[in-house]
Amino acid sequence: MRLSSMADYAVVMMCAAARHCGCHAADRPLLSAQQLAAETGLPAPTVQKLVSKMSAAGLLKSVRGARGGLKLARPAAAISLADVIEAVEGPIAMAACSGHGRGDCTLEGACMVRPHWPAVDAALRAALSSVSLVQLARPAQTGHLATPAAAMMPAASPIPAELPA
Repeated sequence: MRLSSMADYAVVMMCAAARHCGCHAADRPLLSAQQLAAETGLPAPTVQKLVSKMSAAGLLKSVRGARGGLKLARPAAAISLADVIEAVEGPIAMAACSGHGRGDCTLEGACMVRPHWPAVDAALRAALSSVSLVQLARPAQTGHLATPAAAMMPAASPIPAELPA
């Protein structure tokens, strides 16, 4: 599984915003979309599109006026990786038929896996929800997050050598 470029860019942009205004301190200036583009190296039109998506999802707030700009809508510790990804991609689902299925799969009637996708989706979302912008915005020291998502995951059940007929 791989994130789309837009979801990846959204994470990069939101981490930059978290580094600048995640503390909501009164003395911290608001950011402009141009500043986010310059800091991240993302094209300005891409940043504008992502700002719209993040604002619509309630993750960024736009302040109008001469001293206006952008700020996080809530503390960086309260914004998860799942929040950012879902703002761009929609609900996290490993398969098209899980959760908000389209119902157009040719295997749907006989599929033995479909009933398991919601649990897989929930585990993936829980892992992504356990990582906050605060964790991602910090410089990497060891290559590991302070609270690894793997520690939050239940142990996998062993697969039987033979499947029942």
